[in-house]
Amino acid sequence: MVRSQEVVMLTIGKLALNAGVGVETLRFYQREGLLQVPETKGKVRQYDGTHLRRITFIKSAQAAGFTLKEIKQLLTMDASQDHSKARQLALQRLTAIDEQLAQLQTARSALEKLAHECEHSRNQPCPIIESFVAAAH
Repeated sequence: MVRSQEVVMLTIGKLALNAGVGVETLRFYQREGLLQVPETKGKVRQYDGTHLRRITFIKSAQAAGFTLKEIKQLLTMDASQDHSKARQLALQRLTAIDEQLAQLQTARSALEKLAHECEHSRNQPCPIIESFVAAAH
């Protein structure tokens, strides 16, 4: 694997391999303005460590739950060194994560209760199935 600090020129295929994404993902990032299209040198476009670092950032930001639109905003904020707006966007993401965690905890508690009821409900309809059927109506 190529380290992002090395000055190595890569084809799009090798960049994709090193970044752990598909070539079509890179082309999508280019169409969306997230990844710069390099100039052609000879017959092939040559990518470098800055492209690899950008893809690493995009993947990490996606793992943190940022949308591609928000990632594009973060990249713009980074270019203009607008740390306060970037921090605000991160805080908004944290709030959304906290809300998701609360929803997941509620769902976990409900499923835990249903599993317990299911374990102790012999010769009766399954509480898990009944709960989901009732919720659909």
